[in-house]
Amino acid sequence: MHEDAERCVRAVRSKDARFDGWFFTAVLTTRIYCRPSCPVVPPKVENMRFYPSAAAAQQAGFRACKRCRPDASPGSPLWNHRADSVAKAMRLIADGVVDREGVPGLAARLGYSVRQVERQLLAELGAGPLALARAQRAQTARLLIETTSLPMAEVAMAAGFASIRAFNETVRSVFAFSPTDLRAWRGAVGGVRGGARGSAGRGVAGWGVVGPGVVGPGASGEGAGGAKALGTAISLRLPFRAPLCPDNLFGHLAATAVPGVEEWRDGAYRRTLRLPHGHAVVSLQPQPDHVACRLSLTDLRDLSIAIARCRRLLDLDADPMAVDEQLRTDSDLRPLVDKDPGRRVPGTVDAAEFAVRAVLGQQVSTAAARTHAGRIVAAAGTPISDHGLTHLFPTAAELAELDPSVLAMPQARKVAFTALVRALASGALDLGVGADWAKARADLSALPGFGPWTVEVIAMRALGDPDAFIPGDLGVRVAARALGMPDTPGALVQRARAWRPWRAYAVQHLWATGDHAVNRMPA
Repeated sequence: MHEDAERCVRAVRSKDARFDGWFFTAVLTTRIYCRPSCPVVPPKVENMRFYPSAAAAQQAGFRACKRCRPDASPGSPLWNHRADSVAKAMRLIADGVVDREGVPGLAARLGYSVRQVERQLLAELGAGPLALARAQRAQTARLLIETTSLPMAEVAMAAGFASIRAFNETVRSVFAFSPTDLRAWRGAVGGVRGGARGSAGRGVAGWGVVGPGVVGPGASGEGAGGAKALGTAISLRLPFRAPLCPDNLFGHLAATAVPGVEEWRDGAYRRTLRLPHGHAVVSLQPQPDHVACRLSLTDLRDLSIAIARCRRLLDLDADPMAVDEQLRTDSDLRPLVDKDPGRRVPGTVDAAEFAVRAVLGQQVSTAAARTHAGRIVAAAGTPISDHGLTHLFPTAAELAELDPSVLAMPQARKVAFTALVRALASGALDLGVGADWAKARADLSALPGFGPWTVEVIAMRALGDPDAFIPGDLGVRVAARALGMPDTPGALVQRARAWRPWRAYAVQHLWATGDHAVNRMPA
């Protein structure tokens, strides 16, 4: 979109928050870059330049606006909803692959040379993988500088910088402040709670602090019974493009919560997270203009990765206006969309975990699926201790070693379960953020006990394919029949052609016509 200057100018002049994250506006006279919804008076057109990413603006010598905090805008919906190599690269960078494995590791995961990856990213985003990862580190650093009292050396390490010098230079370059001055400036304009306001009131909130930042900074260790304890807690806002309908999003997560791993408590969804450097517990609560997020981490280096996974879980980078506009072209779907605009597709923080749970849920009730999952978590999960949450969901390798007697299910489902966890543990099946969606579907279909329903549910919620469709699902067929649509799978596929590329969102609207706990948030 950044190449359509006329459209960008209109968005900037109208301060349209829907375009935050789609492009960034740089001002030649001030050398500052902003999000489209920035509250300041728009500059003259001849002084505007448009960039596809914050990293590209930074690389061109512009610094982030202190008013609108453009580096904290919602991510582009393209990266979670596209299946090409650039989108895969962006998802992998957000998941910390460049910081952990370098650009060669990113290229290896994508199946390209380093030069090819750099060329593709530069062509579309105006910045290479190192610059994109640097921009992410800068955002994490600012969050820690403004929200915690951690020493700057610990902030630098937690944000992924290789040295204090690189940390200092990056912060100065991006924010025009030294790290110490940035912390002092934030305190001078309102301190911790002043930063909480972020960009609230404009429809899209930034990464702002909403509470005290550090609980025992740097601490981690063993809790009661050998369970691993958590050290650092940070509260922040997760931005999204309005509107957002939280009913099925949080209703689904609450209704399917695995005992010990997930729970609904005090109006918030809580769960444990397995992360590269440790583990965490996250609390997510919907608010009118943001999702309140509280993360308790054993290692601060996992902060940006945890945030990225929570955003994917809640589909927060979606473009609801584009989705709803397309679905409204169907006269039968239009009343559903008008009633609940902004429905999201519930995702997952761990694709392998969701695939396992999809198999456990084959042809059983939601309650039975939770019972099966809770049983294997108790048998193979890693113990932790955090106010009712007791375990991390087991890895595929841990599940591959599980005693079959724990699997109280029909033999055919045991075979499917065993085949899945072995394929995941061996690396023969890739469902990660950089996975090829078509290959993943083919590999899943080749496993025993995997029919179209299981494959498409995994594609929808684990891979994040916005066009995943399950015409044979009973709930979809019942809803279609009630709306006067054809209800046979073949006829539904034909009808749904007009919904593409957003058929997964149409499924959410169809499911929502039923009276099931997944369609409503708990009281």
